[in-house]
Amino acid sequence: MSLAPLDNLVKTSVLKVEPPDQGEFDGLVKLGTNRLKDAHNEANSPESRFDLAYNAAHSLALAAMRWHGYRPDRQRFVVFQALQHTLGLAPEQWRILDKAHSTRNQAEYEGYAEVDEQLLAEILKVTDIIRKKVAALGPIQQ
Repeated sequence: MSLAPLDNLVKTSVLKVEPPDQGEFDGLVKLGTNRLKDAHNEANSPESRFDLAYNAAHSLALAAMRWHGYRPDRQRFVVFQALQHTLGLAPEQWRILDKAHSTRNQAEYEGYAEVDEQLLAEILKVTDIIRKKVAALGPIQQ
């Protein structure tokens, strides 16, 4: 995995370099894992499951970025676009999360709350992959 594209995003102030912190990484992984577990619970409403799945994906993607020593400067969704570089995720996988981000923004800012069951299933599938890849990163090397 090349991190040169992330270094280019630092030059344009989309990302900033910040030493990784094991405590922060562990907290993000725990938060993402717990949300993902709850998102899989079909007893929850589709809206709650979508929100939990989206936020699980974001926490885990941010954990991957932080493991590599980067942090978003302004744009929340960049953690999804960086997954190609931080975890080797295929573009068609991280684009599902980019679509979820747009759907989340519609719900948050425009009150649109209809959940696409297919999108939810895809988010869960991709986030399960992300969780496994993040777990494989291991402890932060200082």
